[in-house]
Amino acid sequence: MVNPLDQISELLLISAIVVYAIAFIAFALDLARRSAESQAQVDLVRRQDAVVGSSRGGTALLEAPPAPPAAPTRSRRPAARTGIALTLIGAALHASAAVLRGTAAGRVPWANMYEFAMTGTLIMVVVFLVAQTRLDLRFLGAPITGLVVLLLGISTVSFHVAVSPLPPALQSYWLVLHVLVAMLGTGFFTLAGALSAVQLLQVRRSRRAESGRPERMKLLATIPDAERLENLAYRISVVGFILWTFTLIAGAIWANHAWGRYWGWDTKEVWTFIIWVVYAGYLHARATLGWRGTGSAWLNLIGYACILFNFGVVNVFFHGLHSYSGLPTGQ
Repeated sequence: MVNPLDQISELLLISAIVVYAIAFIAFALDLARRSAESQAQVDLVRRQDAVVGSSRGGTALLEAPPAPPAAPTRSRRPAARTGIALTLIGAALHASAAVLRGTAAGRVPWANMYEFAMTGTLIMVVVFLVAQTRLDLRFLGAPITGLVVLLLGISTVSFHVAVSPLPPALQSYWLVLHVLVAMLGTGFFTLAGALSAVQLLQVRRSRRAESGRPERMKLLATIPDAERLENLAYRISVVGFILWTFTLIAGAIWANHAWGRYWGWDTKEVWTFIIWVVYAGYLHARATLGWRGTGSAWLNLIGYACILFNFGVVNVFFHGLHSYSGLPTGQ
């Protein structure tokens, strides 16, 4: 029998996907405008240089050349503000879908792939919006909303299942703690990974400028430099690593309660530990060995790639004691 609350939840989630997609377009338009403004500033500087050069060969100009346009501000970026507003609306629809799914099931809404994707992507969006209150990270709006639309679209099409009771192994309060903290950690790692990706683009831009080659991505001139992006990625990764450490410990305790052992080399357990090791190596190398720049950024992205592999591949194609977190029984 179809649960009406589950039907409404699915409709709200689809609505959230549509709103996120429109927000992605708004953020993309903002990036395009930033690129155009950066190009206009470059052209103006070139004209100023030409004027100064001609004045040196003749009569000096009485009027000073006009100042270059200021960097885009919050008040001058309507597309970015629209993107944030739409993301807030999408998050509200998204949260309503998760709550209704949990209400229909009579439990927390993260007991299978579909529900984990639903709630996990919601936390990604919330982490981005909360960080936005402290930092201007709207230049990450397009990759964050784009990733959320992709993950929600795949989970809705491929992993949607009707509400079902919990397997015995999941009937524990550790389901709330262990999985919720894992999703929180993933949300912070997502934001850190996006910052590291942009950092690599900034480094590439700097190298092109040093070699005298023309700049291709003009919008990079309007966002923080590579060092600032790296520092932000590191600080956010520290929070994610603390949460993931708790996830690993809580998972071992839960495994002892459910199966009578703390560690059994289950595929999911192994990959959770691999993710922890990669991020531990990243944080240790940067903090104590001074390993900075592109090396640390790539290591951060490798850690996030492991998270995506753990969710999208291990959960689906590897069978073990955690198979209940993948496809539902019978699929």
